[in-house]
Amino acid sequence: MQNMNLQLETQTEVKDKATKSSLWLETLRRIVARKSAMVGAFIVFALIFVAMFAPYLAPYHPTEDGKLVDRLKPPSAEHWLGTDSLGRDILSRIIFGARISIQVGIISVGIAMSIGTLVGAVAGYYGGWIDLVVMRLIDIMMAFPSILLAIAITAVLGPSLQNAMVAIGIVYIPTYARIVRSSVLSVKATEYVEAAKAIGANDFRIIFKHVLPNCIAPIIVQTTMGIGTAILEAAGLSFLGLGARPPQPEWGFMLANARQFIRNAPWATVFPGLAIMLTVLGFNLLGDGLRDALDPRLKE
Repeated sequence: MQNMNLQLETQTEVKDKATKSSLWLETLRRIVARKSAMVGAFIVFALIFVAMFAPYLAPYHPTEDGKLVDRLKPPSAEHWLGTDSLGRDILSRIIFGARISIQVGIISVGIAMSIGTLVGAVAGYYGGWIDLVVMRLIDIMMAFPSILLAIAITAVLGPSLQNAMVAIGIVYIPTYARIVRSSVLSVKATEYVEAAKAIGANDFRIIFKHVLPNCIAPIIVQTTMGIGTAILEAAGLSFLGLGARPPQPEWGFMLANARQFIRNAPWATVFPGLAIMLTVLGFNLLGDGLRDALDPRLKE
């Protein structure tokens, strides 16, 4: 009898693995079928590649001041994207800035996702007064414009790139909390969750093994799009002097330094701005593709 039970459990596990594998393959097929998602994926992977191999791709050092005679030189064979006010190669600074942008996106979104997912899961699963208190606090945070709240938090913590990442992470906690809460409210009423409760599974096991794994799709989509938003917010804070500090090659900080030369040396602002635009566009396109692929209501 025990052998039969073991065989049935093994067969069930194999079927579950096969089902999950086919679902992931179907999701991948749907992503590949969308040209916009593939364009976004290409931009994102190109950014990651540039960030990983920045020391080998950059023709010059990103932070060392150049010669005075090289100040604000236009794009040329020697400096493909021109130089800034200190004679530094703009292409090299943009390449190394990709590292900072990815770091900002991952850390900021990691803070927001981890805390927001936990808060949303607890509020949605337990409901009652816990849900009421948590969601009212979330509503208060969402009542403030994100950039103003990020500025306020960064001003309190002190201007630095690290504090900017923390501020952006805190600002976007409500977004993840609301997404996870709405997903948990629908998942916790399903039969397999009721069955887990019936066999005596504790709340921790139910939340982290049965509920959250079935809320992963909207979290993945929001995370992908959130990285682009976090990079844009960090660039805004750096532009205002609350983020990156000299001589860091951060794109928003590069824009701030070059804005006074926008008439005489427009390339010093155009190329960092294009880098920000393409990065945010890439993550948004990839996020849209993932949303379409992971949403069962949009299946063809």
